[in-house]
Amino acid sequence: MMGFGKLAVLTAALALLGACEFTDNAVKPSVTGTPNAAADASKASPAPAPPVGVVRNADGSVTVPPLDNSKPDQPTGTAVGQKVQELKGDLARLQDTIKGQSAKQQALHADIEQNAAAYQAITGAISGKLQVGTTPGNPGLVQAWQQAQQNLNSVETDIGQMNALSSEVAGNAAYVAFLQDSVRAAFGVSGAVDEDHRQLRILQDQTAQTNVDVDRLLSQISQDVARQNEFLGTERSNLTTLAGGVSRGEFLGSTLASRAVPAPAQPTLPPGAGAASGRPLVVIRFDRPNVNYEQALYQAASKALEVRPNAAFDVVGVSPSGGTPAQTALNGDIARTNADRVVRSLLGMGLPADRVNAGQSNDPSIQASEVRIYVR
Repeated sequence: MMGFGKLAVLTAALALLGACEFTDNAVKPSVTGTPNAAADASKASPAPAPPVGVVRNADGSVTVPPLDNSKPDQPTGTAVGQKVQELKGDLARLQDTIKGQSAKQQALHADIEQNAAAYQAITGAISGKLQVGTTPGNPGLVQAWQQAQQNLNSVETDIGQMNALSSEVAGNAAYVAFLQDSVRAAFGVSGAVDEDHRQLRILQDQTAQTNVDVDRLLSQISQDVARQNEFLGTERSNLTTLAGGVSRGEFLGSTLASRAVPAPAQPTLPPGAGAASGRPLVVIRFDRPNVNYEQALYQAASKALEVRPNAAFDVVGVSPSGGTPAQTALNGDIARTNADRVVRSLLGMGLPADRVNAGQSNDPSIQASEVRIYVR
């Protein structure tokens, strides 16, 4: 691939060549008629106005305005232009797929929420009936308990579908990375015109935003699966204990699994307290693709938990500040996406979801996105 320095020089040379050609055509005098007639004509009438948007300077040269990225795309007929159209079609199909996957994730989440609410209502009614006392093996309570079990089974089924959806979205993450590489490669292909590069820049921004959308969806699914698995494990144990109460006709109490958790030696600080200290435990710099950070993160988190078993963590995505408002907003999205990735890693290492808090900030002294992990 052509280096960035050579590409900049080539682009500048092509732009200068185009400007020179335009200047020659715009200011070159007419060669028809006699020289005196041409001179008289030039005195009799002013020079023709330059094209719209082009400024004629006092010395006779012209200034061509910068390209306008807001105007609609126009086919150029070049090989690069054809590649742009192909990439735009690929990106549009990917975006449609992501919309469908996002809708499916929302539907599964709503179904889990509905089944969980029904389960809680049924088990609450069973516990209330057992609290006041009833007959052993009450058929009404047995039937209600079976319905509660079906609701938990439905939650488990939805979690399985979410796991499958997560795999599909992960595949899209790989594909959008391929599209980004293809767009970057197209900038180095010769034979392009200015309009081709204008459209490539727009396409580059769109693929970057799509990459953020894919990572955000993947993070949402991962966090949802982690929460629902925790809920499912706890309530399976609670339901088993409740079955014993239905059999006896009296309330036995909550599951022993909840009592097995040791009481913390000292209370956990509120979210954000770690970041307020200004002393990060780990700083992960996302200054290149595929940053391998999980081993170092695991070791640091393990040592922190050895010193303070009830420790919690603030995960803060930090973006560089400066540039245009659009670039600042995009940098903020990228930093939050990276922070969500680190949160997923901590959850995958077995850290409870209530021990992790995600945040975002910016720092003018950095050049690339960072994620800082603080202990609280």
